Amino acid sequence: MTTASVSHLTSVIGATRDAVSQDSANAHVVFRASAQAHDAVASTVTLGKYSVEVDEPPALGGDNSAANPVEYYLASLLSCQVVTYRFWAEKLGVRVDDISASAEGDLDVRGFFGFDDAVRAGFGEVRVVVTLTGPEPRERYLELQEAVDAHCPVLDLTRNQTPVHTVVETRTGDN
Repeated sequence: MTTASVSHLTSVIGATRDAVSQDSANAHVVFRASAQAHDAVASTVTLGKYSVEVDEPPALGGDNSAANPVEYYLASLLSCQVVTYRFWAEKLGVRVDDISASAEGDLDVRGFFGFDDAVRAGFGEVRVVVTLTGPEPRERYLELQEAVDAHCPVLDLTRNQTPVHTVVETRTGDN
């Protein structure tokens, strides 16, 4: 990470801490997404000013024209891990010269297709490998990992149940 980006991160951390200490309402952030189906299993997801395409592999009825939802989950987890490692390295004073990460997850499609309701629809296990490069002793990087594991938002979504309230709206010819 460049000196300018470390300085920027330090500035963001300080400004956020100050804003939240002045008013705890400043800690609340709402993220939004919307999706529009355009094929049997494909959709366009809008994330603020960004859009991503989503599809499935042929084995799940798609054309494999884009990443599928669970691949986007892995991308979300990895990108959140990298951001959280950078933030906590700065906060703990742990020097990290480079971060790379990879993940893989095992999914049994019997749960998704409803072939066996005893099989969960999502990943049975996800394995993450984070590689940290820098001058610190291994113990400091393990301390950093503990902080990241405790504070990474996407990891938290996986490890802890998050209430999801779904409303189905219908628009039919009867309305």
